[in-house]
Amino acid sequence: MLFYVFWEAVLIPMYFIIGLWGGPRRSYAAIKFILYTMAGSALMLVAIITLYLHSGAQPGERTFDLIRLGRLPVAMPLQAWLFGAFALAFAIKVPVWPLHTWLPDAHVEAPTAGSVVLAAVLLKMGTYGFLRFLLPLFPQAALQFAPLLSVLAIVGILYGGIVSWAQPDVKRLVAMSSVSHLGLVTLGAFALTVPAVQGSLLQMVNHGISTGGLFLIVGVLYDRTHSRQLDDYGGVAALMPRLAPMALIVVLSSLALPGTNGFVGEFLILLGTFQTNRAYAALAVGGVILSAVYLLWMYQRVMQGPVAVKERARMTDLTRREQWLFIPLIALIFWIGVYPSPLLRRSEASVRALIEHVRERGGTRSGSRAVAPSEDDRSANHESRITSHER
Repeated sequence: MLFYVFWEAVLIPMYFIIGLWGGPRRSYAAIKFILYTMAGSALMLVAIITLYLHSGAQPGERTFDLIRLGRLPVAMPLQAWLFGAFALAFAIKVPVWPLHTWLPDAHVEAPTAGSVVLAAVLLKMGTYGFLRFLLPLFPQAALQFAPLLSVLAIVGILYGGIVSWAQPDVKRLVAMSSVSHLGLVTLGAFALTVPAVQGSLLQMVNHGISTGGLFLIVGVLYDRTHSRQLDDYGGVAALMPRLAPMALIVVLSSLALPGTNGFVGEFLILLGTFQTNRAYAALAVGGVILSAVYLLWMYQRVMQGPVAVKERARMTDLTRREQWLFIPLIALIFWIGVYPSPLLRRSEASVRALIEHVRERGGTRSGSRAVAPSEDDRSANHESRITSHER
């Protein structure tokens, strides 16, 4: 219930950020954002109350405690309906195709700061919900509906990449790329293998860094030209030599170049998905290829070639304040890309505990294809799983 309160509360500041400081169609975008999100939230509230009533025969026995609810036996027809209510709310927030149509409008009309917060924080509440609530509470339904959500994720990966390539508006291009990248996160969450779920967790962080950085780049350019059209740019690298290399690093991170943070997350997701369904992994690779196409195409159109900006005098290079916005992001891009072990080690025990819980409660332990722990860390992981369950 506490989660639900804050799930709804975050809508209030984002509504005003878009509605007060957004673009020409800010009212439309803000209201559409609220209506989409609250429609799913209403169903999730009904499901939460149903779980509470189902948790005990007498009022004194009922609880909202997440650990106890995770151990609660729920018959499959009811579990499937509850799973659907939670899944719809989370899928809208991610957003999963075809529930994504609010996202481009919200991103395009939001100010730069709003777009960064939306991409880096708010969208991750949906994927967090998949792992923290959906899988532990409804393991049998999760196993049954995982193929459906995986297919929707793959459609989003490919659709988001193709539509991004067709965008004349650079900010809308970055917004649609989120549909593709978060489709990978969703795919990893429902692959239910250790590498895939760890990659999904890591990619939530990576997406916030790389896509947040892309929105900052768009904001820097828009601040000088008041245009987001790709046709209004060209040769910006010659006019803004400090921005060009920083923009290139962020673009390479978003397209998952080896050595950057995006590569680690996407590789783990594809590796873990390959262990359960090779066809899904092969199709998802298409999204990785498309991301390289549209992001490099965008960088070429904006930064390379002859100077095509009309008012060159306004294209001043990055200020000191703007440089300090990018430096921490670039440091994180290379640190996670080269040395992700601290993050992966920290999540491994919890991920193994989650997968074991889903397999056991879902009744398919013998059919699990999850990666087994190594001999060296088997006992340590067992203790960590016990601690995780107690928490």
